[in-house]
Amino acid sequence: MLPSHLQHMLFQTPTQYPMSDLTSLYDGTIAPAACAASSIPYPSLYGAEFLSLETNLISNYSENVHSSFYSNHGSVNITNASFCNVTVSYTHPGRNDKINVQVWLPADSWNGRLQMVGGGGWQAGLSYFSLMAMTAAMGEGYSTVSTDAGLGSDATPVNWGLLSPGNVNLNLLQDLASVSLNDAAVIAKSITNSFYGQPPKYSYFSGCSQGGRQGLMLAQKYPEAFDGIAASAPANNWNSLLMTIAWPQFLMDSLKEYPPSCEFDAITTAAVEACDGKDGLVDGIVSDDRCVFDPMTLVGKTINCTNFGTERQISPTAATIVQSIWSGPKTRNNTSIWFGPNRDSSFSAGLYTPAMISNDCSSNGTCSRQPLELSEDWIKLFVLKNASADLSTMTHEQFDRVAHASFQEYHSMLDTNDPDLSRFRDRGGKMVGYHGMADAIIPVRGSEYYYDTVAAMDSNVHDYYRLFLAPGIAHCFGGAGAYPDTTFDAMRKWVEEGTTPDTLDATIQDTTPAVKRPLCPYPKRQVYRGISNSATSDQFECW
Repeated sequence: MLPSHLQHMLFQTPTQYPMSDLTSLYDGTIAPAACAASSIPYPSLYGAEFLSLETNLISNYSENVHSSFYSNHGSVNITNASFCNVTVSYTHPGRNDKINVQVWLPADSWNGRLQMVGGGGWQAGLSYFSLMAMTAAMGEGYSTVSTDAGLGSDATPVNWGLLSPGNVNLNLLQDLASVSLNDAAVIAKSITNSFYGQPPKYSYFSGCSQGGRQGLMLAQKYPEAFDGIAASAPANNWNSLLMTIAWPQFLMDSLKEYPPSCEFDAITTAAVEACDGKDGLVDGIVSDDRCVFDPMTLVGKTINCTNFGTERQISPTAATIVQSIWSGPKTRNNTSIWFGPNRDSSFSAGLYTPAMISNDCSSNGTCSRQPLELSEDWIKLFVLKNASADLSTMTHEQFDRVAHASFQEYHSMLDTNDPDLSRFRDRGGKMVGYHGMADAIIPVRGSEYYYDTVAAMDSNVHDYYRLFLAPGIAHCFGGAGAYPDTTFDAMRKWVEEGTTPDTLDATIQDTTPAVKRPLCPYPKRQVYRGISNSATSDQFECW
């Protein structure tokens, strides 16, 4: 059976989107009997014990998947598709886990390739977004796979993070971190081979955010799993990143003041206006992140506050907090813990993420603490190991101790910052990813830093790994910039045809006619040439 949250998608209002042009490598038509559980043997997976294998043949399936649900891809329109849904459950004996994996197999239009889709937030996969991505991948002819890493449909860590007060569920955390990823690749390849009578000619992974971290983990730890990886806006350096996400709340708790979001939004808007033209074109998109802007110059400025529907002045507290967020979290001794976001990054809610700052405001003009669960759950459950811990009174000394303890205990498990990609390189693997320069949740400089560390180890990194900067793009999707819906296809062509992606074609969403921009491979940056029509991609260069 399809999960209930995927069944719900069947009733969405259809919208027409172009389908990617992929050549089918499989010309046969699968008989319904091939989708019987008796026709598909259990995979061979070292260290695992399979608990169940169920199948369901889905016919005449139609869906429209927007690119916002299909990271690294464009939108896909699926019409009257048929596929076999194979669901397997297994455990690692002695670890007390139960992991669910779904493999979807196109019945009559397989293109000879496998695509695994990643997760987001605390979800390893098999979430709403992952299932939509699987739908699109299946519609494009891929056999496709995703895993829940044993966390179930509600992966919120309050449901699984602690076995008991003081005792972290390290087995499930390790499943999320890495183990389930390679398991899913082995399972999907085996089931694909059993179903079609031949293995996939090429195997790929695609993800953003948590999915981007998963992609890096696969390249670093399981280099044989996939021929190509599209890993965007990766949540690597997990421990330091979570302290960056916790930093705004800590600052407000320390000051005992919680400004409304309208003040933060006004500061971001002013920063964009100040930095916009530094790249040679005033278009609401900041391509040059070296711009300097002092938010203290806005203190006392009157704005229309949407939180209350009244006018309000920007406070010194809001300006101080924003400046500290841009600088990134720091210890009491002013030592940097990690990077902060760029100045054009919005703290408001995005498609993939909650608001970076979302204080609860009442009609009388006051706001109260409203923490971001992603970082609060990490600190409470995995670092302090106490679900009842009160973080609102945390001192700077305690913040520093939490940051150190987090890194000390979980660095080797989750951080995915190993610069040695030699095994992935030597087996011919290719990796491509983009990172939005206006990403407030996962600062783009973290991706730049990782790429720099790989380049320091291997000066030929550009031959197998390319990171593209996306000006104006927020976390994974959204924002004023051009979204690189060609990321996956560029990676696939690099693997299959040897076509090196010197730029990534990107499109500013919801514009008529479409506005195109080329994205540049780091460390190059996008520059406007100042010639002719700024809406055409040939007016930009990579320097």
